[in-house]
Amino acid sequence: MANLISVASRLDSVRRAALLLTSALGFVTGCSTDSSVAPAAIRSTVAATPVRNYSFSIAPESRTVNVRFARVRGDGQESVSAFIERMFASADTAGATRLVLDLSATKGGDSFLIVPLVRGIMSREQFTRRGGLVVILGPDTFSTSQNAATVLQRYAQPIFVDRPVT
Repeated sequence: MANLISVASRLDSVRRAALLLTSALGFVTGCSTDSSVAPAAIRSTVAATPVRNYSFSIAPESRTVNVRFARVRGDGQESVSAFIERMFASADTAGATRLVLDLSATKGGDSFLIVPLVRGIMSREQFTRRGGLVVILGPDTFSTSQNAATVLQRYAQPIFVDRPVT
């Protein structure tokens, strides 16, 4: 009888482990694709409004560059590295003294593609001093952006701003 209880207990543990593993694999494979992991009702409303993967603008009066990433991957029009190169060239021409990096809606991407951004920031003293770099994070900030924020925290002096859940 004790042996039967032991087998039943092990079988229950195996079932729980299999359920956990299946859920984890579903999460990983769901997040590694470009599709949203949101419920279908939400996904259909989000898909209706196409969003560029990245963009920037410069406010000449404050000499601030505003950069926004939705995904860190090419959008078919311009590669991430070409975008970053163009953004820094424009920032240098404008004499920018502050960079506001909005990573609050970044749902994923390739972490290696963020390297030119980090290098560009690190090579410009005005962005590595306190107040020169503002990084906006939020509830949708995901893997690639978390990696970038960690590296920037280590090697620059960013001010982190948390965008609240709305």
